[in-house]
Amino acid sequence: MYPTVAEALALPVVRRGGPTVVAGASGMQGRVRWAHVAEVADIAHLLRGGELVLTTGLLLPSDDAGLTRYVDDLAAVGAAGLVVELVRRWRAEVPGSLVAAAERHGLPLVTLAQETRFVTVTEAVVALIVDAQLAELRAAEQVHETFTALTVAGAEPAEVLREVARTSGLPVVLETLGHEVLAYDAAGADPTALLADWGQRSRSVTVSERTAYHEAAGWLVTVVGARGADWGRLVMVAPEAPPHRHVVVAERAASALAVHRLVARDRESLERQTHRTLLAQLLGEALPPADLSARAAALGVPLERRQLVGIAIRPGTSPAPAQTLATQEVLRDLAEATALAARRVTVPALVGVVDDTSVRALLSLPPQAGIDGVLRRLAKEVHRVAASTQHGLPVVVAAGTTVTVVSDVRRSLGEAVHIAGAALRSPGTRLYHRLDDVRLHGLLHLLREDERLRAFADRELGPLLARDTNQGSRLVELLRCLCEHGGNKSAAAAAAHLSRTAYYQQLARIEQVLGVSLEDPVSILSLHVALLVHDLGS
Repeated sequence: MYPTVAEALALPVVRRGGPTVVAGASGMQGRVRWAHVAEVADIAHLLRGGELVLTTGLLLPSDDAGLTRYVDDLAAVGAAGLVVELVRRWRAEVPGSLVAAAERHGLPLVTLAQETRFVTVTEAVVALIVDAQLAELRAAEQVHETFTALTVAGAEPAEVLREVARTSGLPVVLETLGHEVLAYDAAGADPTALLADWGQRSRSVTVSERTAYHEAAGWLVTVVGARGADWGRLVMVAPEAPPHRHVVVAERAASALAVHRLVARDRESLERQTHRTLLAQLLGEALPPADLSARAAALGVPLERRQLVGIAIRPGTSPAPAQTLATQEVLRDLAEATALAARRVTVPALVGVVDDTSVRALLSLPPQAGIDGVLRRLAKEVHRVAASTQHGLPVVVAAGTTVTVVSDVRRSLGEAVHIAGAALRSPGTRLYHRLDDVRLHGLLHLLREDERLRAFADRELGPLLARDTNQGSRLVELLRCLCEHGGNKSAAAAAAHLSRTAYYQQLARIEQVLGVSLEDPVSILSLHVALLVHDLGS
């Protein structure tokens, strides 16, 4: 980073000349790239910008128009400032036209009251520039080492962004090319303000290079991904043009993020990770974080003043119990299929895998949207997309109660999981299931952890289960046939593949073991409920 005009004027060799800023004080933070001694008036075309011009004024124009044109030319090429020694040409002060022109352009105009050796000034300023450049190189080397270590260690995006914020002191956001926030670090600032209307703000910021500073927005933007396979942007919020070391930080962070994605492409996508984190916080025991709504809105899923519906999607058949990795692979593919289905029916949704059994989704719908119509379209698309994945498993889609406040989302998501579990016990052809659809199965699934319910099932079926275990009989299976056919013994006998006589004999044995009458509707009802509870635990 080059020194500012103010820093150059603070050098002892300049201070000895008695410097006074007579115009253009607003430009004192401009950067000095070089110090240049020039007495002639037509020097501007030889400059490259950023020069601190030193002159005694001896050869400058004598008329106001000429002096104004001289300053205009310096400002046009981006000179950092003009230093005039008041010894030879002007004794007390510089002409008003010179002051007026410098003030109009915001070009610092500095007078020196004492004779000053300009060569010592240029030496001191150049030494200051070289020192700054060396410090910049050392800082860039440290940045390279830090982010190389993060890359080698396979650091997660959150860790990379945390280092960006720590190194630069600036808020940083990682977004998709669709302007959805994947991760961020507010660097101690208010995250709600950082993410407010992010999508709309981000769409208005376009840059022509892979890394560029957008002055109007105050954003340093760098593209993330390999050329031809870009997938995101890293945004550092910098109110003023950032130093070179911050550009290096942004580019090295983008490289680390790109490598992480390549290494982890066979694992959960970054988008799913971000969604999973928000869903886990919504499902947590504590109140959701205060910035959660802002983070969700930045992902394109507003939670305020919306209809919110918890969804659970479970594979219709499960991989072998020992194949945990296979189970996670199935759920990961199912999550991506669900997210794709939500995009196709244009339903904003958080979608992620938060446990070992199901994919969770939270739908965000406008207040006037028809819930059932949306659920039908979404479920149909989920079934279709899931069937086209490499696993091609049938799925069960379940929806919880519609809620309107974030604090109730946990209940809706929890209901959806219970309904999906109950629906697996009573397979059918429904596109999706709600509490009304699973009826008794749903109620028992909700209460399945209640010890009193388990005790009831043990009392009702205990002797029969023990008899089957000890003697290898199939009395529980035969009882199930009777219950599932509403007490119709003939139909139950056919389902059990027994003659009616043989089946009736087995029913008599069941009555004897349990001490109940199977002619009593209440007994049949109690035993059927006990069987359903027993199935939940099996």
